[in-house]
Amino acid sequence: MLGMLRQSSWQCRGLAPLLARAQSSAVTSTVKANENSLPLPHEKYTDSTTWEKYQEGIRHGEPNMRTYNYMLMGGARLMGASLSRLILIKFLAQMNPSADVLALANVEVDISNLAVGKSLTVKWRGKPVFVRRRNEDEIAEANNVNLSELRDPQTDADRVRAEPEWLVLLGVCTHLGCVPIPNAGDFGGWFCPCHGSHYDISGRIRKGPAPYNLEVPPYFFTDDGKLIVG
Repeated sequence: MLGMLRQSSWQCRGLAPLLARAQSSAVTSTVKANENSLPLPHEKYTDSTTWEKYQEGIRHGEPNMRTYNYMLMGGARLMGASLSRLILIKFLAQMNPSADVLALANVEVDISNLAVGKSLTVKWRGKPVFVRRRNEDEIAEANNVNLSELRDPQTDADRVRAEPEWLVLLGVCTHLGCVPIPNAGDFGGWFCPCHGSHYDISGRIRKGPAPYNLEVPPYFFTDDGKLIVG
């Protein structure tokens, strides 16, 4: 009895590889049959139907839906571009200076009533600005200075714009930032009493501890007789 069981087990073991090979061959045949039954890409519309019918099959049933989709996508893109533009404009507008800052950027001075040989002081960006209308003698004196004698050499023509009779200076001493006194000092220009700096009629340092000439701010004249500083 035991021998019969062993012989049956050996027979089963011998049949197992044959069964596995048969199953593999059946699966391979099924796959190849399915592959052969699938139509080729160009056979989708050439063998079974016409090109027009193929196009109708892959499109919407209603042609108006395509127009609706195009309009919807175009409108969404337009709204997105408009929103992006609005955000960019708002961001750039926040970077611009405010109205009060712009008001301090420039100062308008009416100089039509300023007599020859006189000066006035205005405020620009929190600092004093000296405006002097020089006479012919003062202009000649400023031009007859030997540049080799100056600590900060500059000609008078380099310090004036347009007409030489108008001199515009920033009224801050270049030593420690004090405000000089006009029409004073040893050279008839400005004098800083804090540490004794003397400036001539062109605002150039001539005596004292100040290292540089009085600064010339940006300015221009308008056609109606006004001075714009800034």
